[in-house]
Amino acid sequence: MGNELLHYQALIIGFGKAGKNLAAYLATQGWRVALAEQSAEMYGGTCINIACIPTKSLVHSSEIGVPYPEAIAEKNRLTGFLRQRNLVALTASPQVTLYNGRASFVSPKQVQIHLSATGGTVRVEAERIFINTGAQPRLPALPGLRGNPRVFTSTTLMEQTTLPERLVILGGGFIGLEFASIYARFGAAVTVLETGPTFLPREDEDFAGAVRTVLDRKGIRIETRVQLLRVESSATADEVVYEDEHGQTQRVAASAILVATGREPVTAGLNLPAAGVVQDERGFISVNERLQTNVPHIWALGDVNGGPQFTYISLDDFRIVRDQLFGAGTRSTADRRFVASTVFITPPLAHVGLREKEARALGHDVKVATLPAAASVRAQILRQTEGLLKAVVEVGTDRILGCTLLCAEAGEIINVVQLAMQAGLPYTALRDHIYTHPSMAEVLNDLFAKV
Repeated sequence: MGNELLHYQALIIGFGKAGKNLAAYLATQGWRVALAEQSAEMYGGTCINIACIPTKSLVHSSEIGVPYPEAIAEKNRLTGFLRQRNLVALTASPQVTLYNGRASFVSPKQVQIHLSATGGTVRVEAERIFINTGAQPRLPALPGLRGNPRVFTSTTLMEQTTLPERLVILGGGFIGLEFASIYARFGAAVTVLETGPTFLPREDEDFAGAVRTVLDRKGIRIETRVQLLRVESSATADEVVYEDEHGQTQRVAASAILVATGREPVTAGLNLPAAGVVQDERGFISVNERLQTNVPHIWALGDVNGGPQFTYISLDDFRIVRDQLFGAGTRSTADRRFVASTVFITPPLAHVGLREKEARALGHDVKVATLPAAASVRAQILRQTEGLLKAVVEVGTDRILGCTLLCAEAGEIINVVQLAMQAGLPYTALRDHIYTHPSMAEVLNDLFAKV
């Protein structure tokens, strides 16, 4: 079987958001498509299996008081359902062939797939190749970390059916804080250790302070400016040893340690040099504005290309490639002027555009409006009154430069602001718009009235 060369018009490596949509679309155009995915547990990609969907399921369960083991079971049910739905949708087309196995380049147009089930190989040649292998948690070189059964990543922690009594999180970025919020609500004692000098350094100080207040009220302990030294293990627990901001050696006991210190591209085993594909200094695959690598018939889509690591960006990657192959060929990453994001702590933190300090640093003359989340009637009804809202508007043009929301349903409201910014509407459009009542979105009336 390994000596046979199979020919396809397209080979997609990785069953992620961009890859699955591209495979399905190419099939509707009559293309013969091969899709290689090394893990049957990853059909549909990172989002539905180990990232946004399972974590948001846990967020919801924690907020409504579901016990942790039941929340994990519900998460598993949901991801299993979505994984199977993705598999059925993809394999329904006779134009698509799914190979379960690890793909490795042997030349710019040929890839060898090491099949998981049989141990055999198949060799595939394709006119166009699309790499959609994603990213994975990065483990720092910390003594006592690797091979430790109490050390987890964001993927493996969600596989545990027993709630850790004491969870120590290495890294105070958005992934670490999301897990801190989730597990604290389930009842774990949570400590976050951040090596950086400040908490949420990209955020304006008022919002970083507001988020920290929210997390403090949940009993989450946050230490910044630490130097991680090692992990010491015993039969019953681990201790994370670190120097605090004053240079004093500290120890914190942990029944589980979550490593949330960044992500790295999944490229090991691809043998990219055989294809001549260039990677950047972080290992991500380098692409142009149309997601082509330096090898014109090879594209890199999704997290592996080093762009914003959101599933909706991966979906847009698919749209860019579709436009190249079947459209006007004008769509590119340069069209992404306003990309919104949400961190699903409770309440969620959502943002689009420029923060106040960023706008001022760029020389914009700005007006800034802030509003406590408690000003929203809907927030009062929901009894979720923690948080803060901020809008940044340019003087003279009335353009909305940015908006940050820490409040109930912030992830929904930010889409309204994003759409207004994309359409070039002045802030008065949101200030004077008629919203349903009582809704969280109508808080935009009050926020922009303060500009």
